[in-house]
Amino acid sequence: MKKIKAVMVGQPNVGKSSIINAISGARLHVGNFAGVTVEKKEVDFTYQDYAINIVDLPGIYSLNAYTPEEHVAKRYLINEEYDLIVNVVDANVLQRNLILTLQLLDMNPKMVLAINMIDEVEEKGGSIDAVKLSELIGRPVVLVSAKEKRGIDDLVKMIIDEYNTPHEKRKIYYNERIEEEIEKLSKILLKSSHFNDPDLARFYVIRLFENDEDIYKIIHDLPIFLEFHEAMGESMRRLQLEFDEESVADILANERNSIAKSLVMQVVKSPRKESLTDKIDKILIHPIFGLPIFLFFMWLLFQLTFEIGSLPVDYLDATFSNFALWVKGILPPGDINAVITDGIIPAVGSVIMFLPNILILFLGINLLEQTGYMARAAFLLDGFLKKFGLQGKAFIPLVSGFGCTVPAYMAARTLKNPKDRIITMLVLGFMSCSARLPVYVLLISAFFPTHNAGNILFIIYISGAILGLIVAKILRMVLFKGEPEPFVMEMPPYRFPSLKALGMELWIKAKLFLKKAGTFIAGTAMIIWFLSSYPVHNKLVQSYEQKIELAKSDEQKIQLQNELAAKNLEYSYLGQFGKAIEPIFAPLGFDWRMSVATISGLAAKEVVVSTLATLYAVGEADEKSSTLIQRLRENVDFKAAIALIVIIMIYSPCVAAMSTFWAEVPQWAWRTFYLIYPNVLAWIAAFSVYNILAFMGY
Repeated sequence: MKKIKAVMVGQPNVGKSSIINAISGARLHVGNFAGVTVEKKEVDFTYQDYAINIVDLPGIYSLNAYTPEEHVAKRYLINEEYDLIVNVVDANVLQRNLILTLQLLDMNPKMVLAINMIDEVEEKGGSIDAVKLSELIGRPVVLVSAKEKRGIDDLVKMIIDEYNTPHEKRKIYYNERIEEEIEKLSKILLKSSHFNDPDLARFYVIRLFENDEDIYKIIHDLPIFLEFHEAMGESMRRLQLEFDEESVADILANERNSIAKSLVMQVVKSPRKESLTDKIDKILIHPIFGLPIFLFFMWLLFQLTFEIGSLPVDYLDATFSNFALWVKGILPPGDINAVITDGIIPAVGSVIMFLPNILILFLGINLLEQTGYMARAAFLLDGFLKKFGLQGKAFIPLVSGFGCTVPAYMAARTLKNPKDRIITMLVLGFMSCSARLPVYVLLISAFFPTHNAGNILFIIYISGAILGLIVAKILRMVLFKGEPEPFVMEMPPYRFPSLKALGMELWIKAKLFLKKAGTFIAGTAMIIWFLSSYPVHNKLVQSYEQKIELAKSDEQKIQLQNELAAKNLEYSYLGQFGKAIEPIFAPLGFDWRMSVATISGLAAKEVVVSTLATLYAVGEADEKSSTLIQRLRENVDFKAAIALIVIIMIYSPCVAAMSTFWAEVPQWAWRTFYLIYPNVLAWIAAFSVYNILAFMGY
């Protein structure tokens, strides 16, 4: 069986992943590119007598790379071994996408051009002549609709045909004067024993015209470098004079724009009628109604997150409680029994109960993104964000922060200006990630009426976002003086989301969450159980056991057992630690157990729930106090609960997120600043809220 290795490359949001999902029998593998944390997707499948492997490269606007993802994609294209390129473009914005296509053709590779989303163009009355475009660029072209699974088999057949086709001749050339200079410089490179391929030499010259540092490093070590460098300088000066431009990179960019425009004029039949996207945009990005509509969508998302997500909570709670009782009954009495039934199962169960809420939140964010509305929201909020010193493009990482802060930090890489990027990263922690959601839902369920729960959750999230904007404004005025860079973003057409893609995303999120619950959270629960169970005070235990034996009623026995459990907890290692840090949190109304839970949240926010479950689950449960919610109502007052919500909303994100921040921001000054300021701000805010509520009589 013959093996074909292809790379799939295209600009962001052209539907590369959708095409991969549409290939029948394909097996997806997800990992990282070597040496970086950029996700690497590969798909393997067989067709006839061929075993085909496709590497899905990160989205890249051009070979003039800026972000880490773009550098990974560019270096893979230039340095790695593969048989051919599958270049995916969006039929709706063909001219802009063809800029990257023309850069790829500079390499003169074996290549298939897949024009995706052709169904959307045809629905609007337009068409694209694939045969004509293929003749013009000298590469096979296929019209594809990943959503309708149309053209997928044709694409696979073209991959095989292109693999078996001898190397095609180049059909796309630049202006005659540019080509003359490219040929002169290529001849110098070909003098070196390192070059025997005229196409590679030509490609290197073009990349050097565009100031490609990676290629410069390769050429710099060659014996012909001095001769080439001098000739290169002369060529660039001649072209700058000829075209009256300051840089040859601009000349080449203008050339590609002209070629792309010419290709589109020859092969695209434009739609005759106003598109559905245009009609919807008149409402959703209306200058007056657009922002209220966006806020309504956000409010609706949080309502559904709480209302629907809370439906299975009681069932899951009862399931884990019964499971713990069943395990307690079959295991012999002792420490192993206790750590499993009193530590791991209740702790993991208390977190998994909130999985439905998290999945609903992720589903909502994915829907907004896949339908194309997220880009509109960024457009709507651009002017608003600028008033607070943030660039409009910062909206994407800020919204990503509502899902998980780790990828949100990585998404901030798209902000080219260092000031804009650092400001955005310094306030990302105020966007409440999904890991904080279980804590919010727990405290809202315990201290607020059910009919207001969704509204309270919405207020918490919006309050965190508003606080983040205020802090961003202060940072811009004090530490990062100057205006944010102007913001340009493409508006993709509205699309129906792919149910398969949505299902896959939710499955991955659920699997990662359950893996985290079964490993990290379970491990943390074991540590907390150990610290809360040892050292054992035998004299105290013996004293209470004698009292329990002498008790005359069951109620007295239960009361004494609860007292013993509370005393053991208070004298344990964890109790001693809690007592030591209690003075820091006492002004907020926290007891030592809430103090310990708050500190544990620095490891992972979900751990706050499991820690509270471990520390407050003392004594035998009865029908009136069987849940953590009931225990919180009995032991925590309203003011302290609100102060805890404020702390969770503001203080440092989890260890994984902080590690990502440190990896993305190399300056020690900003690392130290971010380690301190959110925690100090959280304490001050919680202290203020606690005392305001006390003044109001709560």
